[in-house]
Amino acid sequence: MIDSSAYFPALRAAATRAQRSIFIIGWDIDSRTKLAQEGVSDGFPIQLGDFLKALIEDRRGLDVYILNWDFAMLYAPGREVLPIYTLGWQRHRHLHFYLDGRHPVGASHHQKIVVIDDAVAFVGGMDLAQERWDTPDHEPNAPYRRRSNGQAYAPVHDVQMMVDGEAAAALGMLARERWRNATGNQLRADSDAGTDPWPPSIAPDISDVDAAIVRTIPRFNGGVEILELRELYVDAIRSAKNTIYIENQYLTASSVGALLELRLREPNPPEIVVVSRLTGGGWLEQTTMEVLRARLLRRLRAADRHGKFRIYYPDCDGLNDQCINVHSKLMVVDDRLALVGSANLNNRSMGLDTECNLAIEATEPNTAKAITGLRNRLLAEHLGVGTDRMELAIRQAGSLIVAIESLRGNPHTLRHLEGEVSPEADALLPQASVVDPEAPIDPDRLIDELIPVEHRPSARKRITATLSLLAAIGALAAAWRWGPLHEWLDKETLINVGRTLQRTPATPVWVIGAYILAAITAIPITLVIFTTAVVFGPITGFVYAILGSLVGASLTFALGHVFGRDIVRRLGGARLNTLSRWLRHRGLLAMLTVRLIPVAPFTVVNLVAGASHIRFRDFLLGTIFGMVPGAMAITVFSDRLAAAVHHPTPINIALLVAAAAIIGAAAFATHRWLRRREAENTACAGGSIG
Repeated sequence: MIDSSAYFPALRAAATRAQRSIFIIGWDIDSRTKLAQEGVSDGFPIQLGDFLKALIEDRRGLDVYILNWDFAMLYAPGREVLPIYTLGWQRHRHLHFYLDGRHPVGASHHQKIVVIDDAVAFVGGMDLAQERWDTPDHEPNAPYRRRSNGQAYAPVHDVQMMVDGEAAAALGMLARERWRNATGNQLRADSDAGTDPWPPSIAPDISDVDAAIVRTIPRFNGGVEILELRELYVDAIRSAKNTIYIENQYLTASSVGALLELRLREPNPPEIVVVSRLTGGGWLEQTTMEVLRARLLRRLRAADRHGKFRIYYPDCDGLNDQCINVHSKLMVVDDRLALVGSANLNNRSMGLDTECNLAIEATEPNTAKAITGLRNRLLAEHLGVGTDRMELAIRQAGSLIVAIESLRGNPHTLRHLEGEVSPEADALLPQASVVDPEAPIDPDRLIDELIPVEHRPSARKRITATLSLLAAIGALAAAWRWGPLHEWLDKETLINVGRTLQRTPATPVWVIGAYILAAITAIPITLVIFTTAVVFGPITGFVYAILGSLVGASLTFALGHVFGRDIVRRLGGARLNTLSRWLRHRGLLAMLTVRLIPVAPFTVVNLVAGASHIRFRDFLLGTIFGMVPGAMAITVFSDRLAAAVHHPTPINIALLVAAAAIIGAAAFATHRWLRRREAENTACAGGSIG
């Protein structure tokens, strides 16, 4: 099924025939997703959440199980808020919803599977979520391409596969195993429901053929690592004789890229055609995955001595600044293998994220014909021609690339994808192992990548100094509470001071001004945040702390940028020069790290960052995300300290001790971590000399 206008109605038709169970396994799900456009006649609501609830009300004995990735907050702005409650699972005992967070650090559950009565199953690149519906026309400004809030989104292309029989039953077992791992509950397999959920209106493309379930499952909590997808990609590319056709939103997988490069260097390589999207889905992807793709494309083009490699992106007249989001994850090798599923061609999908694809291998002529037919249907859609014309062009040219080139130029067409990025973006991005890891992230290795060895002692000193400052603040508060300055910490006095300041219109200006003064004069930022929290309380104090820190950091960043590296070199010496080079080359990740693990004072980091010519956007985002945990910890500590001083009850004292213990434990763990890494690097250095 090509594009969701084919998939969603098929899924809906199959679901209305369900008798026992529906499993939905996804990376994302949204109860507001429309499974059809207006005018459906099956009697059920259009939106997914209402549709599922109406279905289980209508069908006695039907249970719906929804397993969704417990997603990272990075994706929260684009997702439905609290889908547990909007789906209304807690109000119906036959609708079961669970957020699955059992995965390695930095990983995601990326499978897109639906299984109905263990008799029909869907696998591919499409989640039941917003921004998925589109038709093969991908026409500009289509009225049906709207989010639930009415906002338009760009065209999207994707592929899903539907299977029945033993393949569907096996996918049902996979879904139940996922459910058991996530919830601890074992579900029995469905007995024969006596009906066939396959929609009668849909004719299968291939009959009586085996389908292989191909997975990536990372090692987690002692479980078995499964790397079937990487192995199949490698085997399939290695065995290709004539053509390799790939559709994927990414092209950064190291193992796949290295093998494609190797094949292109052969005396008679196969033709390799890739269809991908022009640009990523936001600044983060554009500054990470597109840079990695550009690096691989340079290697592939350098290896392509025989003109056998092309990479395209689909385009339609009238899209203007939009591009078609190629979200499909598909590969067709010769007329022998078709691979469709959830796995991107990036390192994550090869070893870190949980993935599921289906593969069909041709063992007889009808299957081979269906596999090449799938490839030709996809190319015909992208080139804006009929499938018959596409097949004729391939036969006449005897070459996939020549046929594509002969048909380009229609209003709906394929254009050459250059994929170049600026040298600055390329230089700032770390190696793929950091931003696109193939295995669960090793924190020790990440620190080795992001913190130079010469700065680790400084980091320990800064952590110790921060803890010492918090201890001094606590001691001073105790002295004031039980000493002669008690009246200065009278609760009513502080409350009145805070209320007076909050009623003053210029209060934000004065608070921000205090942070600017602290940044310029190098007053410890921890002390300033503590004072803000005591005066304004934890919530308002936290907001002021983040805003004030950002303004102060931005100003001192600008000063560093104006004065330049010469001033930094003269004032700071060799260590700060190293820090400057490190920030320039590591970019956002380095900035985030120095905020979480302070290798130098706040003001010094700002000046050095400005002088290093790190991009201001990376500096600002690294500062925001890096300072939030510390600012939150300090404001909570300050609030508990004030409560314990004014009301030294056992509960308040216990909460203060708990807050201090958490901060101390985090600092101590970081200290141990850095000390261990330094010892290991010293040992390695000594070993290399011997």
